[in-house]
Amino acid sequence: MKNIATFLLAALFALTAAASGPEAVFLGTNHALLRVDADRGKYLLMPVQETIEDSKVNIIVDGHIDKTIYVRLAKYRVDHTVPFDLSPYKGHTVVFSIETSQSRSSVREAKEDACWSRFAYADTFDTSNREKYRPAYHHTPLYGWMNDPNGMFYADGTWHLYYQYNPYGSKWQNMTWGHSTSTDLVHWQHLPLAIEPDALGTIFSGSCAIDSTNSAGFGKNAVIAMYTSADRSQTQSLAHSTDGGLSFVKYPGNPAITMDSEARDPNFFFDKESGEWKLVLAHALNKEMVFFSSPDLKNWTYTGAFGKGLGAQNGVWECPDLFQLPVKGTDMKKWMLICNINPGGPFGGSATQYFIGEFDGKTFKADEDADGNVPVKWLDYGKDFYATVTWNNAPQGRRTAIGWMSNWQYAAEVPTSQYRSANTLPREIELYKGDDGQIYAASLPSPEIDAIRGNVVSKATAVNIGAKARSYKLPASGLAEICIDLNTQKATQALIKLSNNFGEEVLMTYDPTTDVLSFDRKNSGLTDFSQDFPDPSEGKAFSTDGALSLRIFIDHSSIEIFANDGRLVMTNLVFPRSPYTTLSVSDKDGATRIDNLKIYDINI
Repeated sequence: MKNIATFLLAALFALTAAASGPEAVFLGTNHALLRVDADRGKYLLMPVQETIEDSKVNIIVDGHIDKTIYVRLAKYRVDHTVPFDLSPYKGHTVVFSIETSQSRSSVREAKEDACWSRFAYADTFDTSNREKYRPAYHHTPLYGWMNDPNGMFYADGTWHLYYQYNPYGSKWQNMTWGHSTSTDLVHWQHLPLAIEPDALGTIFSGSCAIDSTNSAGFGKNAVIAMYTSADRSQTQSLAHSTDGGLSFVKYPGNPAITMDSEARDPNFFFDKESGEWKLVLAHALNKEMVFFSSPDLKNWTYTGAFGKGLGAQNGVWECPDLFQLPVKGTDMKKWMLICNINPGGPFGGSATQYFIGEFDGKTFKADEDADGNVPVKWLDYGKDFYATVTWNNAPQGRRTAIGWMSNWQYAAEVPTSQYRSANTLPREIELYKGDDGQIYAASLPSPEIDAIRGNVVSKATAVNIGAKARSYKLPASGLAEICIDLNTQKATQALIKLSNNFGEEVLMTYDPTTDVLSFDRKNSGLTDFSQDFPDPSEGKAFSTDGALSLRIFIDHSSIEIFANDGRLVMTNLVFPRSPYTTLSVSDKDGATRIDNLKIYDINI
């Protein structure tokens, strides 16, 4: 086998590379070798076609497989290119062994694929935005696919955000931890890949914490990451960083936790009362959370489980988070367990549910309602809020969360290609006691978001609204924060509409008799990429005496609504052909009053 490999490499090296890029040697209809000269440029640009199946690419360095990646190498056309970093391979012999899954009748036909003439060396990769719908003030990757936020921690004035990332295409694959940092939760610096796949598998979601006592032996204040290694099985692995989270060294004893069934997304924290580390893990297909404890982050003991048969059960459980918070206006503290679920959300697809209860250091017990049941509670009532987790070690005791702003029903089909997916606005979670005696979670935009509020472009005070709509101008950019307080005591149905010159519109309807706010985006713009996208969403607003207070954030492709101090939150994507330019308010049969309205542009 070794002699065959040596012969193939020797034959390949006898070829002269093409002027603009490497030249392929075909070994069959679905297999080619590509000699790569790592000294020719910092990157090898790989041509991608979105609609093609993945090609398997083994990166062979000095005769040994260094890594394996999967890329949708172009067959008929090149949609865009993605960079492969050649910097680590300078001075080495590099060959890409490429296995394609495309149907071909002959080698001659295989040679006609669009990709072979479009590989190119380059010292730079253009990441300037080419996307109409890329958000202006939400975190996105520079290029490539992104899903779950994970591993987030705060240290020395910097918010670290890691995320599930495919650096080789804008659909799910090659799961790696991407990394961005911010000092204000609005402007993000994009950093090199933090944790890449290895022999144990790709790198799924997890969490980070600062080991201030050196309990793991990796150094005082080392940043510890735990994540799921995903291959044929899912196991939990450990890595540490001594440079503040910029780079990680994997623990040679990985995996640190194994189970005989699918489990993922470890979330851990230090429990000061017991002096131990606590970890919650999604026992995905069993639709429960399992708990572990450890004195040193390396040796973990199973302590219990929660959730089987409780809450929403129509999908796998993923991405847990567990923390304690005070209950506003009381002297109580309660534990909150976040449990993301896919599918099984209230309006189809993925969503974030949560439980309120007690954690005794071993397992979690949820509060029951007056009928002795554990109620289902959702953190957001839109279609596009998932994989929600919080920052470890946030300042001033804050519990700051962020979610993936998409839905697994259509995340790979939304009308972007340079990148796919954004994160929600960062949000502060607090607990409060409802009129029914239950404890609920509210969430509001993090205070850092106030800094991007610009000038007032429209305002109104004490305006009575009937069947004839009152209209107000939105910023020409379409980027806006809308603060509107409505009195609906005499209202039948308050209608709030965002519209543009194409006749596209988003309709928000509030019914004071049921206290339900609904969101309809079926005519919002581009919707035909998925039959599931136009589905409406709705939620209870928790209004008092007919007072509905809304804070609405509009970006190029999203709308986030925070109602009544964050007691109802709705996050939804939209893809209008041009920005929404008008806000109109009406009441079909009754009388709504605008107590106060201010529309701000966004200063970004």
